[in-house]
Amino acid sequence: MIAADKRKAVFLLHESGMAVRQIARQFSLSRQAVDAIIGQRGQMPAAERTPKTKVDPELLRQLHRECGGWVQRVQEKLQEQHGIAVKYSTLTRTLRQLGIHPNAEPRCDRVPDEPGLEMQHDTSDYFLRLGEQRVKVVASLIYLRYSKRRYLQFYRSFNRFKMKSFLHRALMHWGYAAGQCIIDNTNLARYVGTGARAVIAPEMAAFARERGFLFVCHEKGHSDRKAGEERSFWFVETNFLPGRTFQSLGDLNQQALEWSTVRLEHRPQGKGKLIPAKAFEHEVNFLKALPPFLPVPYQTHQRTIDQYGYAAFEGNYFWIPGNGRGEVKLLEDQSRLRIYQARELLIEYPLPPEDVKNKLIHPDGLTRPPREPRKPRHATQEEEKRLRALSGVGDYLDFCLQSPGVQRHVFLLRLFALSQRMSPELFTRSVQRARRYQIISLEILERIAALSLRDGQSELPTVHVDESFRERPAYLEGSLTEAPDLSRYDDPGVD
Repeated sequence: MIAADKRKAVFLLHESGMAVRQIARQFSLSRQAVDAIIGQRGQMPAAERTPKTKVDPELLRQLHRECGGWVQRVQEKLQEQHGIAVKYSTLTRTLRQLGIHPNAEPRCDRVPDEPGLEMQHDTSDYFLRLGEQRVKVVASLIYLRYSKRRYLQFYRSFNRFKMKSFLHRALMHWGYAAGQCIIDNTNLARYVGTGARAVIAPEMAAFARERGFLFVCHEKGHSDRKAGEERSFWFVETNFLPGRTFQSLGDLNQQALEWSTVRLEHRPQGKGKLIPAKAFEHEVNFLKALPPFLPVPYQTHQRTIDQYGYAAFEGNYFWIPGNGRGEVKLLEDQSRLRIYQARELLIEYPLPPEDVKNKLIHPDGLTRPPREPRKPRHATQEEEKRLRALSGVGDYLDFCLQSPGVQRHVFLLRLFALSQRMSPELFTRSVQRARRYQIISLEILERIAALSLRDGQSELPTVHVDESFRERPAYLEGSLTEAPDLSRYDDPGVD
C-alpha cells in the first residue's frame, strides 16, 4: 500500500508540471500506479468491503428481537428458516454497524485532564494471607486524576459508613478535594438510576457537599471513564502485593499507607514521568481547601450494659465505668468508640482492628473490673448424645448437620428442647417422617408432631396423590420431557 504522504507528493508534482515517467522513476512506482494516484487526486482510496452474503437489515432486526439479543441463535435461525449461511463474526459486525447489537454502545466522551477537576474512587476484592490465615479483604483506593496521588486502605467488609470514613480520612490527609468524584454505579453512594440519570443518596450527597465535591456515576459498562483508578488497582496487584507479607490487617494498612502516600509520591508515573508530589504543588491552586475542623463521620448503636459492666460491640466487649446498668449509646467513627448515657460521655476507646474479636477491652490507667463474663457456652455434646440415644434420630441428625446453613449448636439446642416437650414415641415418629421428606425446619417438624397428635394415629397418613393428573392438558404438554427421578424419596437412608 502506498502511504498517504507519498500519494500527496505525487499529485503535487503532477500539478507542478512534472511528467508521469519522471514521477514514477523518482518514487520507484509504476506509471500505472502514478496514473491511478493522479486520478484519485492524491487521496487515499476508501477501503470498501463487499459482504459475500447480504442479509436484509429488517430481517436481522426482527430475528434479533425474537431471539432476545442472542446472536448465536440469530445465526441458527438464518440458516434453518431462511437458508442464509453467515459467519458469526460477520453477523456480529453487521449487527454493530446497524446499531442493534448489545455491544454497539456509544463511546465515552473524552474529559480534559485539568487540575482540580476530578478524583476517582473504587474498591476491589482480594484474597490475602494475614499471618497464618488466608482471608478476603476489600481494597479501597482514591486517585487524583491530574497529579496522580493515591490513598489506599484495606477492610474486611465495606459499607456506606466505611466509604464515608475512608474518603474523609484520605481528603483530610491531602487537605484538599477535587470538584467531583467519579464512581461506578455502586449502591453505596447511588440511590436510584445509572450513569447520567443516577440520583445520589441524600446522605452521601450531604457528605460530599460538606467537602466541596459531587459524586458522579459513569455510564453503565464504561469503566474506562475512571481508567486511572483501574490502572491503580493493576499497580496494587503488580507492585504492592507481590513480595510482601502481612501479619495482620493493621500491618497491611500500615504498609499500604506508606506505599501509597510516601513511596509513590516521588516515583515517576506514566509515559510523561510525572512526579505526583510536584504535580500536586501545581494542582493545589485549583483544589478545594478543606477546613481542619470538619466533623468526622460516625454512626450510632444502641447497647445494654450486662451484669458485668460490659457492652458488646463488633465481637468485642467494652467495659463501662460505674455501677449502673441500662441502655447506652455508642458513637463509632473511623478510629474511636465513644460511649454515652443520658447525653453524658462515660468513656472513649480506640477502635481495635477489624480482625480482633472476642476480646475484653478495658481502659488504660483504671482498675481492672473485679468480675468478668464467662466464656460463652457452645458445648452441646451432652444434648447430641441424648438425642442420638433415641431410635432413628441419629440418622436425622447426620442429615441435618451436613446441610449448608445449619448452625450446629443452635440447631441441637432447639431440637433437644423440642424432644423434651413430647413423648419419646411421638418425637421419634415425627423425626423419622421429617427425614423421609428431607425436612430440616424445626417449625415444620413441630407441625408434623401436632398433626399426628391431633389425629390420634400411630402413623400419619401418606400424602394422597390424585392419579387423574395424568389426563390434564398441562401434564400431557410436558410429557415429552424426561420424568424426574423421585426414587431418592422412597429410601430414607439416601441423602
